[in-house]
Amino acid sequence: MGAAQLEHIAIDGKCVRGSRDGERAPVHLVSAYATRLGVMLCQERVADKSNEIDAIPAVLDALALKGCIVSIDAMGCQREIARAIRERGGDYVLAVKGNQEKLFNALSGFFGATERGRIERLMPECYVRTIEKDHGRIEERRYWLTQDVLKRVDTNAWPDCRQIGMVEAICHTGKGEPSMQRRYFITSAQCDVKDFARAVRDHWRIENSLHWSLDVTFLEDACRVRKDHAAHNYATLRRFALNLIKLDISLPKTSVRSRVKRAEWDEDYRTHILQIKPLISA
Repeated sequence: MGAAQLEHIAIDGKCVRGSRDGERAPVHLVSAYATRLGVMLCQERVADKSNEIDAIPAVLDALALKGCIVSIDAMGCQREIARAIRERGGDYVLAVKGNQEKLFNALSGFFGATERGRIERLMPECYVRTIEKDHGRIEERRYWLTQDVLKRVDTNAWPDCRQIGMVEAICHTGKGEPSMQRRYFITSAQCDVKDFARAVRDHWRIENSLHWSLDVTFLEDACRVRKDHAAHNYATLRRFALNLIKLDISLPKTSVRSRVKRAEWDEDYRTHILQIKPLISA
């Protein structure tokens, strides 16, 4: 089954910056986001003096992952997390960076110019290139995906790792030399390169849709509520409200910001969003 047939879940963390209180660290939440539906599925608070690695397993435990592909950035590239996803019936796409030095060096060494050219020439179905134009810049992305993992990845340590991939992103702004970034991935999904590209690209929807809306529309980072559990409670309510707004299909061409404004002054729309039926007096 390819990734195109799977629901995609992106997992990432967000700090509620305004909740810092003296020496007490700000609230940090790890969320699971259904990228196609556009809603948050669950969240877990990162414990004090801990990090996202400890919170991600709790998020996974709350999800039914059968038939899903789960993408996590390099922080979540951990053997135990990969194993937890597979045990729950899901597939993973994990970004690989320097925190997994041996694995990173193996992938970066493999995807040299010679190997990339070989894949393009002999296995064109394992390579795809996309170009997007936005805000006066051109973003070119090249994706490579191969099943040649046995000599590069310890499949005993990384359960059911079936493919390795690389993304080369080149940004042309028209000013000076274009910038270039390469990222490496391991995945258990038996997908083609187009599905891999879609999963990698869609992962950033958790930043562009969820986190951006919380900061810009709900002004989360600017909120200074921080007494006791208030910051965590308010953060949870914002996510519930955002989910309800996004699930509303009555105004398909209206932005999230406009829907929030309308819910503020239009009682009928607000009760519709909250799915509250007014009482009928006798």
